[in-house]
Amino acid sequence: MMGVMSTRDAQKLADQQGLDLVEVSPNAEPPVCKIMDYGKFRYDESIKRKTARKNQKVTQIKEVKFHASVDTHDLDHKMRQIKEFLAEGHKVKITLQYRGRENAHKELGMEVVSKVIENSAEYAQVEQTPRLIGRTLGCMLAAKPVKPMGKGYTPPRTAAPAPKPAASATQPAAPQSAMPTPPTAAQ
Repeated sequence: MMGVMSTRDAQKLADQQGLDLVEVSPNAEPPVCKIMDYGKFRYDESIKRKTARKNQKVTQIKEVKFHASVDTHDLDHKMRQIKEFLAEGHKVKITLQYRGRENAHKELGMEVVSKVIENSAEYAQVEQTPRLIGRTLGCMLAAKPVKPMGKGYTPPRTAAPAPKPAASATQPAAPQSAMPTPPTAAQ
């Protein structure tokens, strides 16, 4: 912290130290500058950009195609695929292509897409509602956001049976039963 000084004086100080005068925030009043090695600063910035790019999560859109006359086994298999794609963090585009006479019965395709949305409701949310474009019915699903477990998070408790109080000396003893105990072989 050298305080406010003229640009020429700051440049002389930087030259004496063999470093560069770098303007850090030009919009401040007065502008803020630092004396540093500019080459090293650029190198550090490039390393930061590379690591940020490497750690960046890329979401892809995976497409799962259906037909109006899909069989239950095929539907189950495609539902497993949708669940896997969403677990990996991808979005899933559901398309249903009408063929031939299926065009006359658009409600069959809507039932299939509704069933897919209903079956995936616990782990997916509808990002784009089903809409018909030409002969194709399509919608978009995305994974439900995970609620972060913050500082004060307590997991929901399940109902457990209440513990039985232990018998103590202050409590009266339980009354004896009126039925006699059967004799044992030793008696």
